[in-house]
Amino acid sequence: MNAEEMKQHICETFDGIRVMENAGDIFLIYDPEADLPDERTFPFVTIVTGDNYDSVSALDEPGAYRLNIGLTKGTYTSMFGAAPTERDENGILVTGHDHAARDRLTPHPIYASQYWVAVVNPGPATRDAIPPLLAEAHAFAARKYANARSRLT
Repeated sequence: MNAEEMKQHICETFDGIRVMENAGDIFLIYDPEADLPDERTFPFVTIVTGDNYDSVSALDEPGAYRLNIGLTKGTYTSMFGAAPTERDENGILVTGHDHAARDRLTPHPIYASQYWVAVVNPGPATRDAIPPLLAEAHAFAARKYANARSRLT
C-alpha cells in the first residue's frame, strides 16, 4: 500500500476525518464538524513522504513514506516501555530502534515522548498490528474532540 492508498484507506475506514496536506505530507485530523480553527487542529495520524522534518527514516527513496500514529500512554508503554526523553545531537529521540527499518513498528523518532509510533513502508510484517493502532488513535482523537466540545457548552 503506498502513501495515497494508506490515506484513502484511513479516510474510508474512520469517520470525521479532515485531511490537510503540505509538501506531499498528509495530516489526518479528527474534526467531524469541519469547524476546528487552524490553531486547534492536531493530527492523530500523519503520513510523511519525504525528509522535510528529519532524515533518520531515509524517506528519500522513491515511494518511501512513514506512517505515524498517536497512541494513548498505556498502549505505547505496553509496546515499548517508558517513553524516551533523551535526544541525540540532531534532536532524534534515543530509542535503540532503527528508524529507517522498513515494515517495522518503532517509537517515532521525534514524537515518541508524546506516545507516537511509526512504521516506514508498512507491509506484511505490520499488516495485523496497524489497524487496531489506527482505531485507537481515531477513538482517542474523538474523545479529545468530544471533551473539548463539552467544555465549550
